[in-house]
Amino acid sequence: MSAAGLSEADQKELQSFLDTEQAKARVQNSVHNFTELCWDKCITSSIGARFGRGEEACLSNCVERFLDSSLYIVKQLEQQRHAQ
Repeated sequence: MSAAGLSEADQKELQSFLDTEQAKARVQNSVHNFTELCWDKCITSSIGARFGRGEEACLSNCVERFLDSSLYIVKQLEQQRHAQ
């Protein structure tokens, strides 16, 4: 069945679903990018059983900033969704 064969309500529901899935994909992409960024920024020694001296603190701070950023992004997406 094509989108043209759907009722207006079904088309809106489908569009809402697609918008939600795209938002999830953007968040997943952000998680991937921040993970890579934090690792590259913080892990400077060879991988061993433990992190280097400042690596653990760096990772912790980086993750906290990531969580702050993620929360901000989610709030912005929610505001955009409610404005539509």
